[in-house]
Amino acid sequence: MAKKKILFVCTGNTCRSAMAEALARLALEELFPERDDIEFVSAGLAALPDSEASPQAVSVLKERGIDLSGHRSTQISPEDIEEASLVLTMTTFHRDNLRRAAPEAAEKIYTLAEYAGSGGDIPDPFGLSEETYRIVAGELNALVRDALHKFLRGQT
Repeated sequence: MAKKKILFVCTGNTCRSAMAEALARLALEELFPERDDIEFVSAGLAALPDSEASPQAVSVLKERGIDLSGHRSTQISPEDIEEASLVLTMTTFHRDNLRRAAPEAAEKIYTLAEYAGSGGDIPDPFGLSEETYRIVAGELNALVRDALHKFLRGQT
């Protein structure tokens, strides 16, 4: 059975989408340990390939027991969108850009908050304080868990 792929997208793939990917892995492990049919990936609309995750993202996720130090950014490709079962962006700007670029995939592209049922954009913490990253990570964690529940309800 092929794995279902959930793709998280932001601008540079060094903060929000990288954290969302890592938090989603942990959420799946904690909430649905028997599920091994889902994989999480992330990419950026304007990523510099192979950039490391921001030091603040690494530090904040380390507090949650997640090692993000090995993350390397990826530029999104048409294949990424095609292969994904679900594409979750951090902002409506990201979502709308992807829907224009891949109109055939528009029905599987949402903002993370929209898909999770709360709406709104996730602010970019890039260059801001570690406390700001901590707030964003908390928001991402809650939204990722809600999105995972919704996705799995649709897959059973």
